[in-house]
Amino acid sequence: MKIKDLFKTIFALLLVITATSCGDDDDPIIVPPVQSIAEIVSGNENYSSLLAALEKAELDDELAGSGTFTVFAPDNDAFDEFLTSLNLTLETVPADVLEQVLLNHVLGTTVTSSQLSTGYQNNLATESTSGENLSMYFDTTDGVQINGDAKVTEADVPANNGVIHFVDKVIPLPTVTTFAVADPAFSTLVTALTTLTPDTDYAATLSGTTSAPFTVFAPNNAAFDDLLARFGLTDFSPLTAAQIEIVLGYHVLAEANVRAENLSDIVDGIIPATLQGETLLLNLEGGAFLRDKSGVDSEIIATNVQASNGVIHAIDKVLLPAAALDALGRSFTAVAYNNGEDSDFSSLYAALRKTGLNDALDNAMMRTVFAPTNDSFADFLDGTPLADVPNDVLTQVLLNHVVSGKLMSGDLSNSYGNTLATYGDTDNNLSIYINTDSGVVLNGVASVATPDVETRNGVIHVVDAVIGLPDITTFATADPNFSTLVTALTTLTPSTDFVSVLSTANGTAPAPFTVFAPINSAFEAITVPADENEVAGILNYHVVAEANVRSTDLVDGTVNTLGGPVTIDASAPSVTGAGNGGDASNIIAVDVQATNGVIHAIDRVLLPLSPN
Repeated sequence: MKIKDLFKTIFALLLVITATSCGDDDDPIIVPPVQSIAEIVSGNENYSSLLAALEKAELDDELAGSGTFTVFAPDNDAFDEFLTSLNLTLETVPADVLEQVLLNHVLGTTVTSSQLSTGYQNNLATESTSGENLSMYFDTTDGVQINGDAKVTEADVPANNGVIHFVDKVIPLPTVTTFAVADPAFSTLVTALTTLTPDTDYAATLSGTTSAPFTVFAPNNAAFDDLLARFGLTDFSPLTAAQIEIVLGYHVLAEANVRAENLSDIVDGIIPATLQGETLLLNLEGGAFLRDKSGVDSEIIATNVQASNGVIHAIDKVLLPAAALDALGRSFTAVAYNNGEDSDFSSLYAALRKTGLNDALDNAMMRTVFAPTNDSFADFLDGTPLADVPNDVLTQVLLNHVVSGKLMSGDLSNSYGNTLATYGDTDNNLSIYINTDSGVVLNGVASVATPDVETRNGVIHVVDAVIGLPDITTFATADPNFSTLVTALTTLTPSTDFVSVLSTANGTAPAPFTVFAPINSAFEAITVPADENEVAGILNYHVVAEANVRSTDLVDGTVNTLGGPVTIDASAPSVTGAGNGGDASNIIAVDVQATNGVIHAIDRVLLPLSPN
């Protein structure tokens, strides 16, 4: 049945008179006729071109029949403008092309203007290689604009099979470029594709059919902001057009319309070469991530924006190929990743990626990293699979290898520093003891094997062991200034096992501990008792249980230690034992932070009152 004949039948059937009999005087209620979408178009001479196009494409019956549609209907002027721009007439447009253009104006459901919101919806047009429905981008910030061009001039014209919104332009089949330009979330990308790369016509490439279809991983504006922050830049002026071109080409796969549901079909997780020439790594564990040559993961945050010549997936980071890193510099993460799984830092990188620190340690902040090798990690894990190590523990272990600031080997000296690991749930950073008496030894357990591997965001010193999270005994043992104290804690008190007490959270006294630790010269000023119990009593006098009292928390007054009360003078700062005859012990170094407490070094041994 042709549309005009169908219109007559529908019009006759749609006049329905409904009578109710609540009383003899009730008048009949007349329900006004409701026309189909096709009939509404047919009855309006301003849309005769649309009607003719529907008939040529043999879509008139579909829009006259049952179903639910939303049609964005261009008027005659819009059709004339569209055809003139293509140097075509309605008679010379191929019917199959015309069909897709028209279906690009039709949604398969009824959507009123109040139901439209800024974002993407699929229409009935399809991409030729996959048969997937094309997307439409709606911007409702000021009226309704479609694909960045056509505007709704009259909304919500009801039909018996849907709704019509009249628009002021024909909506061409969208290309990848169409959506990049229409969606403000990609405005920085558009600038990069045009203004920043004037010698390469990316807009034309991604609007055309040569090498199409494309799969485009499109960084949003926040991704470009992140890129600037990662390299410590305020704008793109330090980057050359050639460098930007290398980066942009790395986001495009040619001759592939890879939709989200098909990403897992890519063999071995390796995405085919990009337009730039290098490959990306796809990881679908816990989400959908792309890993570039910097070792940083970009998450696919929006998928399947389908254009006529390809598909777009939005990502939250700009992807960087090796060629870009050669020009811009490699971060610590990039060096650890090393573009492969056979590097000496592959275990370290796996740990970084598991905890998300591969991203955090790629930024512009200058850091010094003591990087353990694969053999070091194997020794540390001792057969435990990395996957079985809790993320919170692994994160702190990794951060315990990182110090703020760029410290070359010549900058290191016998001293304490702070790592990025923290004590408990506080902001108090754990300490690290650096000993340079013979090479560089960290916390007494790891030696620097290869120093001064510079990166764009600091320096790496390769170490021969994983630096475990330190407890109080770690620092007592590592720092030679406490060697006499260590002897007292071990050799002089073999029955007490102070090492076990002060190296766990569940010893005979509850952690955390605040330890006032006498340096070697403090012991030289006294006669150490020969009796083990007396030595143990003196050592207990230096330990406060159930307290992690840092220097900023010291207050004047008496504090109970495991051996009795001592007196604090916070302003000095100093601490005095009851048996010191009023002579205070100066606190000469503060806040050596361990996982189970804090150490303050003192210059005088604290003595309890003599029982005699």
